[in-house]
Formats: sequence, structure tokens, C-alpha cells
Amino acid sequence: MKIVGLVGAGHMGSGLGWALREGGHDVVTSVAGRSGRTVGLAREAGLRLLPRPVDVLAQADVILVVTPPGAALDAAREIAGLAAAPEVAARGTGRPLVADLNAVSPETATAAADLITGAGLDFVDGSISGPPPTVRPGARLYLSGPRAGEVAGLRWTHAHPVVVGDRAGAASAVKMSTASVYKGLVGLMAQAMRAAAAHGVLEPVMADLGDGFVTPYEVALASTKAHRYVAEMREIARSQAAAGLTPSLFEAFAEVWSDIAGRPLADGDPETVARGITADEVAGRLG
Repeated sequence: MKIVGLVGAGHMGSGLGWALREGGHDVVTSVAGRSGRTVGLAREAGLRLLPRPVDVLAQADVILVVTPPGAALDAAREIAGLAAAPEVAARGTGRPLVADLNAVSPETATAAADLITGAGLDFVDGSISGPPPTVRPGARLYLSGPRAGEVAGLRWTHAHPVVVGDRAGAASAVKMSTASVYKGLVGLMAQAMRAAAAHGVLEPVMADLGDGFVTPYEVALASTKAHRYVAEMREIARSQAAAGLTPSLFEAFAEVWSDIAGRPLADGDPETVARGITADEVAGRLG
């Protein structure tokens, strides 16, 4: 049974770690220098905590990297640097396979791959669609690269791996397209609610949109992650520019989420958002 290591054991990372632990894997991570919330999430998920990040690379057969989009390249640089540590280098050809699951553009994924492979480690491009398995089972993990099948072959529970090709960047391209819809719609709804509230017409606007559209709860939940979304919107803009499309739309969404990140609704953590939060409460706390 492979040992799985996590770099980034926050809400999503710990959720994936729990899903793998439920499948029988020993899942390890280091929370050195991380917040009390992250430590709590890792412990609740039953992850085995190691003193240092280098210990994770020294023990794990597969490393899953789950960081905020803006930290993806820094994480790749750290892993590349740790690959030269005696504890890791001594493993020789048995050194860990690194799967980057961050929400980044194919171009950023390729840059991360260059850093990882330049350090003598193999790389799998990946992305995640859906909430952490601890919140709702069913997240899909898109994977690409020559060794993507090995990550897909882990004993996943409450999550579904999908191999989309042998080219690094393909899995990230899936995420950039799906996230442009999911997070774009939530950002659009947030702007509509704010504008409606400012004009004193929030109630009829919400009635017209109906319950089947983005809910106030979804807007509030996304707002607690707004600071992470800023970099992700810029990654989507970069991805769309590489496809020959205008980057302006998602550069503007980056501004939307940057503004929301500074509002009272963005305070707190995703797990603290009340499911019954109303449109009036959301609009009021967005200012």
C-alpha cells in the first residue's frame, strides 16, 4: 500500500487525505508553520503528522500538492529544493511521484512541471472539481501526464479520478474551463445582488432568479475563499488568452473577488458559513 503525502493540508487537502485514508492509505503531511485551523483539519482527517516537509518527501510514494493557486509555483520550488536533501536523494529511483492538483493555467502547470522534473522527480498534472469529500462526496480529480494512471490507481473513496491524457497541462485546462463557469456564475450573482441591494430591488431580483440559480449560501461560502479566487481568476484569464480569447473578462472577475475579499462577508472560514444565510444578510455584509 503506497504512502501518500500532502503538501497543503487545508480544507481541500485534508478532505482528499481523508478520502485516501478511508481507502486504506497511510496519509502523511507536515503542518509546521501552518495555522491552528489547518492543524485541526489535518487531525480531524486522521492524517499522520510529520515534523518537517522534507520528512513527507522522504516517506511518501506519491505527493499531492493542494495549495492556493497563487502559491503553486512556490510549492513546486520548495519541493524541488527538498528533493536534493539527503533523506530524499538517498531513495534514488524510488523518490516520490509529485501530482500538482492546484487550480492553475496549463502554462503555470507546465512551469511547475519544469521545476519538479528538473529536480529529478516525475510530475502529474491534476485538478479538482467539486468540494472536499468531507463536505460532499463525489469530487472529480482530473489527471494528465505519462504517470497519471498511477495517481488515478490510488484507493480513492468519495472521489473519482479521471485521466484526460498524457500531456501535462491537460488536467489544468479542464479546471480552467469548469471554474470559469462555476466561479464566474457565483461572482456574477454576487455583483447582481450587490447592485440590486444598492437600488433597493433585491427582493424582486431574487424572486425572479428563483431557487435554481446560485444561492445566497453559495455566494457567502465563496466569499470566504475570495482571496484565493483572485489568483485563480488571473490563471483563467491567462488560460483563455493562450486559447486566443480575450483575458479581460476574468481579469475583471479578479477585481470582483479582490473587492469581495475585503468585505465582512469574507471573514471566517468555509465551515462556519450558516446554510440559512439570507440574501439580505449577504448583500449587507458585502456592502
